[in-house]
Amino acid sequence: MHNYRDIIKSPIITEKSSELAQNHNTITFSVDVKANKVQIKQAVESIFDVKVESVNTMNVRPKRKRVGKYVGKTSKVKKAIVKLKEGSSIELS
Repeated sequence: MHNYRDIIKSPIITEKSSELAQNHNTITFSVDVKANKVQIKQAVESIFDVKVESVNTMNVRPKRKRVGKYVGKTSKVKKAIVKLKEGSSIELS
């Protein structure tokens, strides 16, 4: 992956991620499925101009969904929980 904007797809804004952001200086992102922790760290540091302390990732498996007789799956997602160093912050509006 050559472009950092291809690695970081979007921030995940939920009640739990908002609480983590306020109390623990941690931001949650939806990232590319093939990205590793080092690439995610470099992408966040270059895009938002902050220092990253640690990166935790998790793969979310696709879930089966039904609409009437039709059965399908949701897309698989990779989440990255990025802990920022003291003094660094990201404003997500």
